[in-house]
Amino acid sequence: MAETSLIPRKLLFGNPHAFGAQLSPDGQWLSWIAPVDGVLNIWIAPTHDMGAAQPLTRTTGRPIWWQEWTVDGRFIMFVNDENGDENDHVFIVDPKSGHVRDLTPIKGVNAQVLHWSRKFPNRLVIGLNDRDARWHDLYSVDVETGERELLWLNTQEFATIGLDWDFRPRYGRSTTDDGRTRFWQIENETVRHWMDVSHLDGWLTWPILFHADNRRLLMKTCVGRETAAFTWLDTESGEETVIAEHPRFDAHRVMLHPATHDVEAVSIAATRMEWVGVTSAVEEDLALLQAKLPDFEISIGSRSDDNRRWIVEAHTAQQAATSFLYDRDSGTLTELFRARPELDAYRLAPMRSIEARSRDGLDLFSYLTLPASVQGERPAKPLPMVLLVHGGPWGRDFYGYRGDHQWLADRGYAVLSVNYRGSTGFGKSFVAASEKQHAARMHDDLIDMVNWAIREGIADPAKIAIHGGSYGGYASFVGATFTPDVFCCSVPVVGISNLQTLLESMPPYWAGFAEFMYRSYGDPRTEEGRALLAERSPIHKVDQIAKPMLIFHGANDVRCKVAESDSIVAAMQAKGIPVTYVVYPDEGHGFHKPGNRIAYIAMAEAFFARHLGGGFEPFGDDLDQSSHEIRAGGEIFDLADTGR
Repeated sequence: MAETSLIPRKLLFGNPHAFGAQLSPDGQWLSWIAPVDGVLNIWIAPTHDMGAAQPLTRTTGRPIWWQEWTVDGRFIMFVNDENGDENDHVFIVDPKSGHVRDLTPIKGVNAQVLHWSRKFPNRLVIGLNDRDARWHDLYSVDVETGERELLWLNTQEFATIGLDWDFRPRYGRSTTDDGRTRFWQIENETVRHWMDVSHLDGWLTWPILFHADNRRLLMKTCVGRETAAFTWLDTESGEETVIAEHPRFDAHRVMLHPATHDVEAVSIAATRMEWVGVTSAVEEDLALLQAKLPDFEISIGSRSDDNRRWIVEAHTAQQAATSFLYDRDSGTLTELFRARPELDAYRLAPMRSIEARSRDGLDLFSYLTLPASVQGERPAKPLPMVLLVHGGPWGRDFYGYRGDHQWLADRGYAVLSVNYRGSTGFGKSFVAASEKQHAARMHDDLIDMVNWAIREGIADPAKIAIHGGSYGGYASFVGATFTPDVFCCSVPVVGISNLQTLLESMPPYWAGFAEFMYRSYGDPRTEEGRALLAERSPIHKVDQIAKPMLIFHGANDVRCKVAESDSIVAAMQAKGIPVTYVVYPDEGHGFHKPGNRIAYIAMAEAFFARHLGGGFEPFGDDLDQSSHEIRAGGEIFDLADTGR
């Protein structure tokens, strides 16, 4: 591929132009996130005059990724940490003056915005683990003064505590010693057992929030059914009313009326997202939007309190997110901004949904992107391929715009993302099939889809790479150690090399999640569990590594600590096995600073070009704004070998 034809990395992975639009409660103002001097900040404008847009914050540290108005529209809240360590602080900013207040100015504490209510417009419920790092206590915090009032001292060690709109704690969630989920009812100071949910049902069963009547509780549940449904649970009578379900796929998201919290629409996580209107009025709105935006994946991002104005987010596989203002009264749809308008100058590649079978008969749903120049469902001859493995593992890949797919396809590769067992959206049996199957049947699913791509004439069997972050990083380590003959190279990012040390070093506030993890992976407290964890850990199969590996990690990662990569790099060096290792001292579980993100992509691209033979955009200045430290094997980035 000619150098001039490549889509610049910075257009795919640099800061978005704008995203995350939020309507003020009265619908008169818009806020969103866009860069200020290269750092993502909050912007604001009158809804009717985007030309008057002004930055509201001017943080110069880590980017802001989330913001939302308080219920009375007097403030905008956001969260941020300092260096990727997930010790988030909760901030509010006055949209009139721009004054920013840190509501949780406590070092070394993870603060979580948990709840807000129209009944208490000047207060937020915030969870803090300052008393005990394992558990969050609940506080009602005054957004003007920052003064805290204790709502619930979490001595019961609940992983989750749900409140109603009167700020009353109503239920708690914990885990039993065998990995089941246990729910508790809370009435004033009284706590009593509510119900137990099996390990099989636990991941897909969650209370969400109360109706405005404080009696009906919206549930996402798979208890007594194969796929997750949305239901109303009457907390007084115990009666359950099904709102929406699907026989094959999980219900995914709900649209709630801003004031009453009635469910107005439900999305189904099929191969493509499907919205189902629950009320006839919203059903008509969704039909109108889909007619105006054919072939787009759409979602409703924000709504005014009167439910007359909506923010609509829309994207396709070949177009990044576009934000619209939808006026329900007039039926008009007005474009606000696009996340990456510069990509309009380039030809992007379509994405194809794939359904195939695993070797033991499970349906595997995957997404394939081929270079834009390929006509039809397969190339004229097999291509080098990158297998991109999603994290979690309890997450999933979706259809739609993905910068990583477009980047790699543009460089001349086939790109395959597989929803392996354990991925969510496909029913509880599909999740249950992953129990203790790490580096076993979960990895078999990946290999089965690689073999599918080879049989279909899509992938060149001699040039297949594996790449992913978090669990995807673990899968990349597994690919290099358990199936070294399948992949010609691997690129693990913030990955896991030792399942035992992963489970022994989880963040303290994951304590309520620990038993579920032990049930899923193996119990590090037992001899049998330790043996299983060792058997499935790449660190114990370093001798099997025979192909090039490029490893990335954030030094402040609290989920998969940097020791996971340090240890396998040291083991490889002790055995004389070549490895390239890059660490970011100011990042955690992923790379959020744009300079760091661009440098990571540039180095991975050079690595793929060397071993897969695709296109490569020379580094230029793409490493200059990065904090990265190349701790091993930096010689592979010699552009004399990789430039094209």
